[in-house]
Amino acid sequence: MEKYLTVTEVAERLQVHWQSVLTYIKNGELEAVKLGRGYRIGEQAIGEFIKKRTTKRKD
Repeated sequence: MEKYLTVTEVAERLQVHWQSVLTYIKNGELEAVKLGRGYRIGEQAIGEFIKKRTTKRKD
């Protein structure tokens, strides 16, 4: 079963402000599940988010 993290936990992991995480979610850049008033983000969604933002090396 996939582990889900809170917005605050994701912010700590990505070393960004929690409001940045909400912006990523609202802009459709980071997939999340809305539960009640908050969001939960799956480990896989975090990995995909990072992969999309990873720069490519020029050879």
